[in-house]
Parts: sequence; C-alpha cells; structure tokens
Amino acid sequence: MDDRSAEAPLVCITWPVFTAELAAALDAEGDDRLTDQVGRLRVVELCGCGDDFCQSFYTAARPAGAYGVGHHNVGLDAPWPGYLILDVVHDEIRYVEVLYRSPLC
Repeated sequence: MDDRSAEAPLVCITWPVFTAELAAALDAEGDDRLTDQVGRLRVVELCGCGDDFCQSFYTAARPAGAYGVGHHNVGLDAPWPGYLILDVVHDEIRYVEVLYRSPLC
C-alpha cells in the first residue's frame, strides 16, 4: 500500500449504506477472504470516466497498465438494478465497479 492509499478515507465511513450492501453481496457469494476486506477498504481514487452512471473507485493505487497475473473479476448480485463488479488481484480487492446505482451513501 502506498502512502496515498494509507491516508485515503475508509469506504465504510464514506458510504456506510453501500458498505453494508457490498458486504452482504460478498457474503452471499460465500468468499470470506473478500468479505473480510470490506471494513478496511479505502477510497483511493474515483474512476474519473465521467459517465453519469458510474460511481466506481480504486481501493489501492491505480496500476500503470493492466493488472496482469493474479487478476480476476468477481461479479456480484447487486441489490439494485445495475452492476457490482470487483477487480481482485492476488486475493485483494483493488477496484470496485459500481454502475447504474443511485448515489452512493
């Protein structure tokens, strides 16, 4: 974790309702390794794509290129009519893709 990541605000403080939704979706998926990370995830950087339907964010420093070896996506059943997809690298949540959701809270 770089210095910027360590100082970034916690997701659970910034968006407590969303944090509960994410934890419940991961719990339903049955992956305790990822569920256990939710309370310590940080909002390091917002996506910045500019799309009005996107509220995605990085939980660690953005990579210079592709994530590469050890990367996979975890698609979760979102509790809203949209998408909730995680980029996981070596069993660590690095990016949370939040699409078509009302404003995070």
